Amino acid sequence: MSAKRKRPGPASDSLVTEHEKTVHEVIRSKKDMGASQWEMKREINVADNIITKCIKSLLSKNLIKEVKSIQSRGRKHYMSAEFEPSSEITGGAWYVEGSLDTEYINVLKEQCWRKIYGMKVATLEGIADALRRSNVSQIELSKQQVEEIVKALVLDNQVMEVKSTGTGEFASIPVGKVCYKCIGKRGYGGEPKLGALASIPCGVCPQISRCTPDGIISPNTCAYYQKWLDF
Repeated sequence: MSAKRKRPGPASDSLVTEHEKTVHEVIRSKKDMGASQWEMKREINVADNIITKCIKSLLSKNLIKEVKSIQSRGRKHYMSAEFEPSSEITGGAWYVEGSLDTEYINVLKEQCWRKIYGMKVATLEGIADALRRSNVSQIELSKQQVEEIVKALVLDNQVMEVKSTGTGEFASIPVGKVCYKCIGKRGYGGEPKLGALASIPCGVCPQISRCTPDGIISPNTCAYYQKWLDF
């Protein structure tokens, strides 16, 4: 959670009505997770039309902002202006305006494949370092993000996960450490052997660790997974 500016002070509060203050406090209490109008209605005993009017007023005064949520696409989501949305709301680095950035992901997948191919055998740290030095991404990728891309390549059957034996091509890598090798020499983008698994969105989803059948994040409610099934 990060605050990008100071919390609005008394001068701002003096410009809002009591109902607006109540609505704003509910939104503010959710911090970087924000709240939908349905959640506001659940917490305060105020008519829908009043909440709607308060939201419009608070938006016009720049006390709150509307954010896109990958968890509830059918509902508008609001956040107090001093907070930046959590990655649980935005989807993290792989999403832009609530949509999966497939073009960016594919560029990173190709670059990861090329780095692994060039190194013959590569550790996650080695791949991350090679990507950082190549400046292929405008933002510095975390180790977790690089791992998500590499795991997607494994699902695509472009890369295999192996463990170092400490000998031969693994001589410089500690025994038992997880490494990655390219499958075949056909070049990146060759026909994957796993058919439909090549395009499954779960491989690059930043919420995969939180995804459960009955949870808020679930295959049952995931638009991308449903689109993949329909295809």
